[in-house]
Amino acid sequence: MLIALLLAAITYSSPVNFPISLAGNFGEPRPNHFHGGIDIRTELAVGKPIFSVADGYVERLTVGMYGFGNAVYVRHPNGTTSVYCHLKSFAPYLNRLVGNRLQLSKQYADPIDVHLRPGEYPVAQGQLIAVSGNTGSSVAPHLHLEIHDTKTWAMKDPLDFLKQYLKDTTPPEAHAFKVYPQPGEGVFCGSAQNQIFGFPQGDLFTSPDASGALRKVELQRDFTAWGRVGFAVWADDYMEDTYHHYGVRRTELTVDGETVFYSDVDNIPMEHNRMVNSWGDYDHWRRNHTWYMKSFTDPGNRLRILHTDDNRGIVCFNEERDYRLVYILTDIYGNRSDYVFTVRGQRQSIPQRPSVPNKGKVLHWNQVNHYQLPGMHLTVRPQLLADDVMLQPSVTESREGLSRAYSFCPTSCPLFNWAQLSLRVSRPIAEPQRLCILCNGQNIGGTYRDGWVTAPIRELGAVYEVGIAPHVVNHFE
Repeated sequence: MLIALLLAAITYSSPVNFPISLAGNFGEPRPNHFHGGIDIRTELAVGKPIFSVADGYVERLTVGMYGFGNAVYVRHPNGTTSVYCHLKSFAPYLNRLVGNRLQLSKQYADPIDVHLRPGEYPVAQGQLIAVSGNTGSSVAPHLHLEIHDTKTWAMKDPLDFLKQYLKDTTPPEAHAFKVYPQPGEGVFCGSAQNQIFGFPQGDLFTSPDASGALRKVELQRDFTAWGRVGFAVWADDYMEDTYHHYGVRRTELTVDGETVFYSDVDNIPMEHNRMVNSWGDYDHWRRNHTWYMKSFTDPGNRLRILHTDDNRGIVCFNEERDYRLVYILTDIYGNRSDYVFTVRGQRQSIPQRPSVPNKGKVLHWNQVNHYQLPGMHLTVRPQLLADDVMLQPSVTESREGLSRAYSFCPTSCPLFNWAQLSLRVSRPIAEPQRLCILCNGQNIGGTYRDGWVTAPIRELGAVYEVGIAPHVVNHFE
């Protein structure tokens, strides 16, 4: 009972002493990852005081890790950990602690990772822990704040804890939707090709129960379909007094009032981060830098923030009648936009699925895959792919001359997690322990054994070859 009371007593406050304005929100889709926190603008300046959002203790200090620059991790007694990134420096005692640790370890190069004992540096809600900066992978001064489940390290939306410190009466806005007739199974507007249709602007009004602003848009256009069709939407959220756009917290697609898909972007496991490439249309993003987020799931996509009906969200138009589709977009404040369009089920012939030339081995998303070429062995475990992939391998001469150079797909094809690649060394060198695998010319490490170099990879469209890692200089030898 006492533990429950202590957990219930935890409250959160703003990490800054000025009005919060966001440059980025939680869960925005990005290539290979979701944005894992909120970006708080610091008025294009460094040196702003940063405060702990809740009671707890400093658990960790890092420098140069994960692109965070200088970062402070504060563990809270209710099972969450807050992380403050891109800092200029830490509070004085923490700065001294990092300096002392560096002297003891004689470590001068990044990354630096200092772990504190529980209770070594307790902090109260609102206590100064750092000053803001522009360190790490930051293009302008700001505070990147993350909140994680301490036990699972799942990423949580900081606005679930801090939304009272921001004002938002602007609903999300959809720009267009995209249709995906399933190959050999569906057509849309007489075509089996993917197509895009724009949404017009809609009227904005205030909800009578003051639960948030509402927008409603109804397309006055005739659409027809037959068979199985998937849908996707390009949408952004907005807040007043800023030009930034944000990811949408909740998206729902209904057909005749029944939900076939909804997403709620919160509590995302770190190991599912790269599945954003499957939820979003990654190929479209790569060409146009806009994200169409699919309202259906690929077979291998296990993102638990996505929920579908038994058809994986794919709509089946199998009756000659009107189907009423509604996209419902909602932000964390309850601001909502409804986009309505009608699709007429119209019986028509469906082209056969185009035959694909057998250019290489098919990797199956739900089984262990082994693929070999002379001098190369690739192993892809189950559930690393969104769907089956047919490889189109390329083997060329290596720039380094230590192996052949291999690529497996003509364009980018990211995996959800690590596969294993082994390349045979074509000639002996004096220091085989320095051999590594290069990915598009960049050293990704590797282990040498019996004439082979093995390393983990997460991209099938890159070019891989054996290289030599540079000498590591130890100034203390």
